[in-house]
Amino acid sequence: MVLSEANWDHHVPLPKLGAAHSRILVGLLALVCFINSYDGEFVFDDSEAIVNNKDLHPSSPLNNIWTNDFWGSNLSSNSSHKSYRPLTVLTFRMNYLLAGGLHPVGFHVLNIALHCVISALMIDVFAILIGGLTYDSKGRRLNQVPRSSLLAALLFAVHPVHTESVAGIVGRADLLCALFFQFSFLAYCRAFRGGNDKTFSVSWVAASFLLCAAAMLCKEQGITVLGVNAAFDILLICNVNIGELTQRLLLKGKPVDMNALVRSRLVTRLTLLLFGGGVLLYARWRIMGTGPPAFTEVDNPASFAENVFLRKLLQVAMMGLLCVNIGRSAQRSQQWRSEQSLFTSALSVCPLNAKVHYNVGKNLADRGNQMAAVQYYREAVRLHPRYVHAMNNLGNILKEKNELVEAEELLTAAVHIQPDFAAAWMNLGIVQNSLKKFAEAEQSYWNAIKYRRKYPDCYYNLGRLVWYADLNRHVDALNAWRNATMLKPDHSLAWNNMVILLDNTGNLAQAEMIGREALVILPNDHTIMFSLANVLGKLQKYKESEGFFLHSLKINPSAASCHGNLAVLYHRWGKLDLAKKHYELSLKLDANAPGTRENYSMLRRKLDQLQKTKG
Repeated sequence: MVLSEANWDHHVPLPKLGAAHSRILVGLLALVCFINSYDGEFVFDDSEAIVNNKDLHPSSPLNNIWTNDFWGSNLSSNSSHKSYRPLTVLTFRMNYLLAGGLHPVGFHVLNIALHCVISALMIDVFAILIGGLTYDSKGRRLNQVPRSSLLAALLFAVHPVHTESVAGIVGRADLLCALFFQFSFLAYCRAFRGGNDKTFSVSWVAASFLLCAAAMLCKEQGITVLGVNAAFDILLICNVNIGELTQRLLLKGKPVDMNALVRSRLVTRLTLLLFGGGVLLYARWRIMGTGPPAFTEVDNPASFAENVFLRKLLQVAMMGLLCVNIGRSAQRSQQWRSEQSLFTSALSVCPLNAKVHYNVGKNLADRGNQMAAVQYYREAVRLHPRYVHAMNNLGNILKEKNELVEAEELLTAAVHIQPDFAAAWMNLGIVQNSLKKFAEAEQSYWNAIKYRRKYPDCYYNLGRLVWYADLNRHVDALNAWRNATMLKPDHSLAWNNMVILLDNTGNLAQAEMIGREALVILPNDHTIMFSLANVLGKLQKYKESEGFFLHSLKINPSAASCHGNLAVLYHRWGKLDLAKKHYELSLKLDANAPGTRENYSMLRRKLDQLQKTKG
């Protein structure tokens, strides 16, 4: 089943190596190109797909990877990108378990190893594509073009286009998809081990389908292997001349010999491929919720472009290309070691790309340099005036700088452009609250909850708004904070605010109950201990109150307010020496602690009176 003798293979300026030595050489060159990324950080999309993805945590049910997308969001959510890659997420979870946490070295090492294996396997793929499919008398596949297949695999291994897939951990989806793609193609080739196109193994075709499905579960493009298998079958197995066939069909020349095609079993195999592909596509369509993902222009500008032009084909000498690619791969791999170097390098390549400026700004803000981040966010909005995420992040920084009017304008524009942007609605509510536009702020919070029903932080902010803006709405505030703790049981601020509100309104028994409930979930939260201790003191449960105060101080010994309130407890309890000690500690930590100096003065007068009485 060889199209033509590859007599030109000996002209390729490479030595003829054995199969094992060829694979080792290709694997080593692939390793050299990308080894410097092994100790890189989590960068770019790694934050969302790995660092912030709860599906990697051992505490998260393993079944979640089959119902959530690549980023950890439920596939039914309107914010899901519908990227269904459970096998890739499973390998991330294995990395997490083996390393005992989020340590990037193990993630990077596996990516590099996968690229080495894939590059070595490309020798087999290219041997078939270039030299055809032939077997010896013992049924072993022969490599008719050992030098050409080695050269092609070397060029594949060192090409810098692979940098993102290897050096970026989320690129593992590409790597695993490519690996199963190769296995599926090679399995399809083994179906013709008999040596002719009239007989084939249904078992190997079925194995090829299963491997194609595995490739799809790593990344969606895996299904394209079926098209490659079909083209390989038509062109190399059956030697169909596409040009001649097209001419006969269009010009009605010599009729096509359909009997020959039927005898070759080509129609049967293509029907199997078409049916299998249809089943996989239907399954994928059902999994993604029978609807396409929603991308914005800034995320995928190519899909919005009216015309797409192909990147130039540059012909260079073989060894020169190898050297250039090795150097470029090493350089790009180095740039992928950290988000800062990655995004900075992107600025020089794409200075007019809004998302590049956004990423640089976000990286600066994450590292605490918010002032520098502002200019990049502004440039991102200037280049793409409808870039809602840049508007949201810029609005947040301006809010922290107390530039509330501009922050409100930006966030209002963001939710006008994208009405279901829940985070922008919540941030707008925070800004409006600071501007004392309480009615507008409450409506913004409810809009955020409308578009993201499970939004504990928004419920927390809503509770603060309705309590501080109108003291008579303490029931609404309690309900909001209770919702926050139901959605996020470890929401410390919501628990603490419920205890404080109930304490302030005189509902001490309920405040005690809520405080104890919170400490079951957050046993080491010193702020909740402090608030509960205050409640117990008012209930004259002095011993329990003392225990919580002391435990809180053990965790946070420099809390002036805790020393001051413990002193008040001892003062009421009649333990005046201990009260004096903690008043002094509180004043030492904070000389201006509210009420502490007055209480201390009262205690001193009482101690003086007792001293005079004794005298």
